[in-house]
Amino acid sequence: MTTYLEAEPNPTRNTGAIRLYDAPAFEGMRRACQLTARCLDGLAAIVEPGVTTETINRYVVDFALANNAFPATLNYRGYGKSVCTSINHVVCHGIPNDKPLKEGDIVNIDVTFILNGYHGDSSRMYPVGRIKRAAERLCDITYRSLLLGIEAVRPGGHTGDIGEAIQAYAESERCSVVRDFCGHGVGKLFHDAPNILHYGRRGEGSEMRPGMVFTIEPMINIGRPHVKILSDGWTAVTRDRSLSAQYEHTVGVTETGCEVFTLSPAGLDTPGLTVEPLAGAAE
Repeated sequence: MTTYLEAEPNPTRNTGAIRLYDAPAFEGMRRACQLTARCLDGLAAIVEPGVTTETINRYVVDFALANNAFPATLNYRGYGKSVCTSINHVVCHGIPNDKPLKEGDIVNIDVTFILNGYHGDSSRMYPVGRIKRAAERLCDITYRSLLLGIEAVRPGGHTGDIGEAIQAYAESERCSVVRDFCGHGVGKLFHDAPNILHYGRRGEGSEMRPGMVFTIEPMINIGRPHVKILSDGWTAVTRDRSLSAQYEHTVGVTETGCEVFTLSPAGLDTPGLTVEPLAGAAE
């Protein structure tokens, strides 16, 4: 049975209960998430052939410090960088290094900032120069999967509604949904209840109630859904080395639908791609 509770000011751990945030907390989330979105906007002008992912990491650090924020991933459970950079067949949690990006790569950049105690979590795909049609199509499908998941967010619905919408669309496009990772509650804690699966059945999972805040972050593969973790303990890659893509937004459930906290202020949610960015909150 799912437990819901009013979010306390300083939770220390994930207890499995779903926290319901009030209006001031939603404002705190807006500020943290918009800072993250602005950082991702700035990266659109930086990602190009020859740039290293360590350069991206340094940009994120400097952006955080300039805005009185802190990168949530830095030293989180031993992770040593301030951003995740996942290239081509890397599904998630790619670690920045000094290897330069190459023409035709696609890279997911995942940024989470802590601002005044609130976590703003979002990621986007970036094309590196001119990319192949297969890579562009995968990014297109993944972004559309995210939008369909967001459209399923409404009070009285269930988290399984989100997963069903994503899975049905991705698989109809002959792609697969990664099942080893999921979205999550977020707010005062980086990772909190509930887990948001990107596959499932309508009507299953936790009931969505006003005040819930969580990420939706589908990882979609061109090939099979299976992944493996490399020896660094973090980097997840596709077992068949097929391309993988991911987009992520943080959303809050409202009385009538949902609010997307991490929308790009500059409309750059899908830089370089053919998909129209999300225009506003789903209501």
